[in-house]
Amino acid sequence: MEHVTAGSSFAALAYLVAGVCFILALRGLSSPTSSQRGNRFGMIGMTIAVVTTLVTHVPVDQLLVTESTPAFDYTAILQRVDYLTVLELLAAIGIGAVIGLVTARRIAMTAMPQLVAAFHSLVGLAAVLVAAAAFLNPMAFGIAQLVVPMIGEPFAYIAPVSRVEMGLGVAIGAITFSGSVIAFLKLNGNMGGAPILLPGRHLINLGTLAAILLLVVHFTQDQSPWVFWTITALSFVIGFLLIIPIGGADMPVVVSMLNSYSGWAAAAMGFTLHNSAMIITGALVGSSGAILSYIMCRAMNRSFISVIAGGFGAESGGGGAGAAKTDRPWKRGSAEDAAFLMQQAEQVIIVPGYGMAVAQAQHVLREMADKLKEHGVRVKYAIHPVAGRMPGHMNVLLAEANVPYDEVFELEDINSEFAQTDVAFVIGANDVTNPAAKTDKTSPIYGMPVLDVEKAKTVLFVKRSMGGVGYAGVDNDVFYMDNTMMLLADAKKMVEEIVKSLD
Repeated sequence: MEHVTAGSSFAALAYLVAGVCFILALRGLSSPTSSQRGNRFGMIGMTIAVVTTLVTHVPVDQLLVTESTPAFDYTAILQRVDYLTVLELLAAIGIGAVIGLVTARRIAMTAMPQLVAAFHSLVGLAAVLVAAAAFLNPMAFGIAQLVVPMIGEPFAYIAPVSRVEMGLGVAIGAITFSGSVIAFLKLNGNMGGAPILLPGRHLINLGTLAAILLLVVHFTQDQSPWVFWTITALSFVIGFLLIIPIGGADMPVVVSMLNSYSGWAAAAMGFTLHNSAMIITGALVGSSGAILSYIMCRAMNRSFISVIAGGFGAESGGGGAGAAKTDRPWKRGSAEDAAFLMQQAEQVIIVPGYGMAVAQAQHVLREMADKLKEHGVRVKYAIHPVAGRMPGHMNVLLAEANVPYDEVFELEDINSEFAQTDVAFVIGANDVTNPAAKTDKTSPIYGMPVLDVEKAKTVLFVKRSMGGVGYAGVDNDVFYMDNTMMLLADAKKMVEEIVKSLD
């Protein structure tokens, strides 16, 4: 069987409309106020792209494609359509749609980062499978010519440009898959958040990447199976090696980077499939993910090149992986203490983190803020670029709780206000408030800009216990400062008690 493309002009126009929808989707997702509209545009664009592909790529019998029966003879096409294959395609789409719908409805917001990483891995795996299918049966993809030598068996000669597309697609897809698997394991708690540093990792990474690029170049001259499968195997390996040295505090950048990789993998496979919709979509996702990664790296004082190379923010001998120093003196407070201090304040800055997400405390936190505003307290929210486990994690949670957008501020816009703030209310945010990032050169988070909560007159720090450390495995000196009061409890329960005390 092979796929005969029908109505190419219609397909080009439909794919162009889908591409415009994807651009509008990205524009809408740039702001919480327009995010729902952006999602709708994305859904419309994807629907147009999928339906167009199904309609214009009709599975027909090979006997149809003859000089006497041209491919544009729609009557002949409909007579020879392989309806069983159509049903199989529709069944696959239906199964995927059901899985996606059930997952979206059941997944907790706290598990959204690992879900995103899992989806990235599937995109990468799809790219690998498409490249493998194109390599094993290039005639079906229209990227090869049948060569009948005078001596030996006939073989399919793959065009060199298609080999470049195939080699890059399988390499990027394999890196995306294996890297996303490691990111999922770290985000899901199956692997520790501390960096896993291999001896000579930079040389190993550079050597492996160089070998992959040389093999891709060699693949343009030699389409032997060993070349293709070696590229695939090395790409799977380098995906693991690039992500395991990255610490937990930097995982939001990793998620953004893998998002970019998945886009470029899709674009490469779009060239192989001669599908302009995949090329447009992949390029949009790849470029937007790369831009976001660059912006986040600048915000975190990280090198964009070192992100691509892997292992950024992690140096051998880092001293930040130790346990919490619970033998140091610290002060414990109660919900009543916290309510009294915040009632007397002129301004309270709330700093949400992953602990808030785990406890799903965003709704009761907004209720607490509303109570404080009733008492005449000015309330603001301070968001760190890497708070949570993926870009915009805290913004999504606060938007879900209907927190007014004009009360939410990014680090660079609010950091200078802590010195004039009465109370900094930190709820489950450890690494992004740790002053060790500014002073301890041995710390794995050194150089990362942090929220200066310690400069507030009083710091109320909500944490489950003093025995744990942040995702990066670093103890926080703020816990032991004279102006800090520790509120040890589940975040949601503690805020609920504070709300009762405010009443």
